[in-house]
Amino acid sequence: MQRPLILVTNDDGITAPGIRNLVEFMNEIGEVVVVAPNSPQSGKGHAITINQTLTFEEISLEGPQNDFSLSGTPVDCVKFALDKILPRRPDLVVSGINHGANSSINVIYSGTMSAAVEAGVEGLQAIGFSLLDFSWDADFLQAKEHIQNIVKKVLENPLPKGVVLNVNIPKLSKDEIKGIKVCKQADAKWEENFDERINPHGKKYYWLTGYFNNMDKSEDADETALSEGYISIVPVKFDLTAHEYLKELEEIMQF
Repeated sequence: MQRPLILVTNDDGITAPGIRNLVEFMNEIGEVVVVAPNSPQSGKGHAITINQTLTFEEISLEGPQNDFSLSGTPVDCVKFALDKILPRRPDLVVSGINHGANSSINVIYSGTMSAAVEAGVEGLQAIGFSLLDFSWDADFLQAKEHIQNIVKKVLENPLPKGVVLNVNIPKLSKDEIKGIKVCKQADAKWEENFDERINPHGKKYYWLTGYFNNMDKSEDADETALSEGYISIVPVKFDLTAHEYLKELEEIMQF
């Protein structure tokens, strides 16, 4: 039987340890093609490149996969891979492994998850993986078995059209991870401010700072699962319609 074709991308850049580990994990499951940004693209969300040209090149990295770096965003990578690089539509798109969490509201800002969501827009199966460890030396091998098992489950049990998975992994050893929980996105947000500073020329500049405020302590929230030592899986879709408000809004908007 033909092995599944798996497209791998990320937002930390094609040489980041997270994606190199994910590529290694996926090589054991299918035929892998990597199309990833040639530089870090964290926090780009669903941005696409429209006012600049794109360039790409095939590069030689360890492993049997084909690696292509693109001068664009994670969403650009998915679009470009489908149109210019892949020999056929992939059986699965995996994005990550992100260096840092993409749980709760972070899914909105995440380039990692936006790549997965873009695949969902195209009607493809997709998963975004994130590890709650920002370190460049993070140990991604601790979650290898769980990542591979999740991928195999999705390949065997296709997701509904437009639905993708947001998988977050706690910063724990393999033995400390308690298991996997299917969750909802926690009600949480960043409380932000811009730290004002002065450069040597006397001009003001600003750094975005803040703290993460989790207002959701419910048992089925992703933040709760992660804090208790579980891998969280949240099904995500790109339809942002507030369906529960449609009828009430219709009544309000009667003229």
